[in-house]
Amino acid sequence: MRTGYLKLTLLFYLIATSFAAVNAQRRAKEHEKEPEKSQNTGFRLEEETLVAEGMKFLMKDEPDRALPVFEKLVQKNTQDAASHYLVATALIKLEKFDDAMNSSKKAFDLDKGNIFYAQQLAELYAKRRKYSEAAQIYQTLVAKNPENIQYAVELAAVYVFNDQFDKAIETYDGLEKAMGITEEITHQKQQLYLRQNNLDKALVEAKKLIVAEPTEVSYRVEMAELLIANDRVAEAIIPLEEALKINPDEAQAHVLLADIYRRNGDVQKCNQELKLVFGNPNLDADPKIRVLTGYLTMLKTEAEISEAVVLAKQLYETHPNEARANVIYADLLVRQDKKAEARDMYVKASRIDGSVFQVWGAILQLDRDLNQVDSLLVHSEKALELFPNQGLFWLSNGESHLMKKGYKEAISSLEEGLKLSGDKPDLIAFINTQLGDAYNALGENQKSDTAYELALKANPDNDHVLNNYSYFLSLRKEKLDLALKMSERLVQQHQNNPTYLDTHAWVLYIRKDYKKAKEFLEKAMLDSTGVSGTIVEHYGDVLFKLGERENAVAQWKKAKRMGETTELLDKKIATGALHEQ
Repeated sequence: MRTGYLKLTLLFYLIATSFAAVNAQRRAKEHEKEPEKSQNTGFRLEEETLVAEGMKFLMKDEPDRALPVFEKLVQKNTQDAASHYLVATALIKLEKFDDAMNSSKKAFDLDKGNIFYAQQLAELYAKRRKYSEAAQIYQTLVAKNPENIQYAVELAAVYVFNDQFDKAIETYDGLEKAMGITEEITHQKQQLYLRQNNLDKALVEAKKLIVAEPTEVSYRVEMAELLIANDRVAEAIIPLEEALKINPDEAQAHVLLADIYRRNGDVQKCNQELKLVFGNPNLDADPKIRVLTGYLTMLKTEAEISEAVVLAKQLYETHPNEARANVIYADLLVRQDKKAEARDMYVKASRIDGSVFQVWGAILQLDRDLNQVDSLLVHSEKALELFPNQGLFWLSNGESHLMKKGYKEAISSLEEGLKLSGDKPDLIAFINTQLGDAYNALGENQKSDTAYELALKANPDNDHVLNNYSYFLSLRKEKLDLALKMSERLVQQHQNNPTYLDTHAWVLYIRKDYKKAKEFLEKAMLDSTGVSGTIVEHYGDVLFKLGERENAVAQWKKAKRMGETTELLDKKIATGALHEQ
């Protein structure tokens, strides 16, 4: 704000000076024509009043009000350069650049020696991509004002925009002669040489900086980066080693050396360099995170992953309050299938920075994988505080309530998730699956069936729905043809799953096809690790229906020993007879 004010103040001074010069000439003439003195003085005062009024509006940032005032000045004297300049200034502020350029050119043509008029027109030419015209003016300004380096900087920029790289470099060379070696100019020349595919000259510029400031480590690192970027990797080692002699703690030098060793297959040296970086608490976390993130994308073997875990742990221990360090370590723990440790690291990251959606997603997924329902409930509620419009988090919350048998709460969360998942068909199908279970638990069969059918419409092979829907229909003794069709599809796709085989057998049992039910139950019982007391009890029920009473009782007793504790099972064992709900 202050810069703009000073510029306008300077402008006001310029215009006032210009008008003063004109008025001085008029006063000289007034002595010759004394009778006209009063009229000329009034005219002069009117001009000065208009200038002051227009400048007041410019200073108040009201160019739309300043413009008509300055246009009156032009109308009073079309040969006054300052008036045209003021009109151009107001038009520039109004972003009417083509009109501004016309007025600015009039000012410049009337007074080519005025540097303000020249500079304004040159800037407008550059803005409207008239680079050749802009360059001509800047060339003149540079020649007349060699002490003003800004004109040379602007001239070089115009040459760059016009793809005249040689002329731009020549201009920068002139600046160097006047100023000496500077980082800004050298970097500009480097970029121009690289755009000309002239790496050798770009490297010469890099060496200039090193010679000019031999103790500045960053220049050697920059040179190494330039070499690496242009596939001259071996040459980059020397400037990096020199940089580390000057400053052994230069993180980027260690990082680049580590990358070179990795490319050469020297894992041991690579890890040595990275450990020096990661174990230093005085170095920023950013370069460490950057190199480790790139390193992770290249890991293939378990040994490489293990080495990366060591580095990630070092990074976390050195920067425990850096959320990204926690996340990287957690990501690697997941790759090692250390889910509990990974989940805890993600939780730590969320406490430092809870704004990362993906971190909460990882926490909830790991809670689910670990079957830690209480954690899933707590974490999903925290996630929803931060991301209340995320259907995925409502699903997690609904799942946790469902597993804790809070069916009404589950339905509330799942329905909310459904509203927020309109553009995610896979998520909608999963929510409908959970809704089917929740509604069934409350005995709302119609809503349960609808939810299951919507889930199957999205994915006819949804094994969870095929299993639960067919089993619940068999318990209700409803839609048994549909139940059979679904359970058949289920066991065709999962031929050795004891739970699914039991579901199909139970549908057959309800349909009184006891022989087939027995076949599928016996197949289910082949997998001793997956057999539950429920399956064994069902097998006893089928045997009883087939007239094998003693064997049936033996199976019921076996089921009880396996942990089944239903009242019906106790009655079956006590009476030696089948009791059904």
